[in-house]
Amino acid sequence: MPSSPAGREPAPLPDDPPPHDPSRPPVPTAPADRSAVDLALSRRVARLMDDLVSVPGTNVGVGLDALIGLIPGIGDIVGSSLSGVIIYDAVRLRVRVPVLARMGWNLLVDALLGLIPLGGDIIDVAHRANRKNLRLLERDLEEHPERGTPTLGYVLAAFVVAVIPLVAGVVIGLFALWFLLRWLLG
Repeated sequence: MPSSPAGREPAPLPDDPPPHDPSRPPVPTAPADRSAVDLALSRRVARLMDDLVSVPGTNVGVGLDALIGLIPGIGDIVGSSLSGVIIYDAVRLRVRVPVLARMGWNLLVDALLGLIPLGGDIIDVAHRANRKNLRLLERDLEEHPERGTPTLGYVLAAFVVAVIPLVAGVVIGLFALWFLLRWLLG
C-alpha cells in the first residue's frame, strides 16, 4: 500500500466502516434468529427466585423470592429488581406486547402479594412469577421466531406494560419499608 504524504494514514473511503475503538465494547444487538438466543441468565434467575430448593416429599420448589419476601419492603425491592432480568431479555428479544403485558401483570401480582404479611409469602411460593415469565418468554420465542425492527410504538408499549409494573414493584417495596420503619420508630 503506498504511503500517504507526511506518513499519515489515507483518508477512509465513504463506504468504509468506522474503525473499532478497542476501549469501547461493541453495541449488543438482538440476534436475527431468536430461537438461538442465550437465556441462561434468565433461567438462573427464575430458578434462584422460585425453585432454589425443593420441599422434601413434594414437587414444590421454594426460592429466594419467598424467603427474602419475609423481610418487609427490602424483599420486595430485591425480588422485583432481580425479576427485571427476565423482563430485560423479553424486551431485548422483542417479545410481543400482549406477552409483555402478562409478564408485567405477574410481577405486579408478585409485588402486591408481598404486602400481605406471611400469608403473601406462602401464596408467593405457588404464584412463581419468575417461572411463569420465563415460560412466557420461551414460548413466545418458540412460537414466533421471526422478529421485526423495533418501532417507537413497540418501545412505548413495552415500557408501559413491562417496565412500569417492574418499577411499581420496587416502589411498593419502598412504601412497605417506609411504613414498617414508621411503625417501628413510632
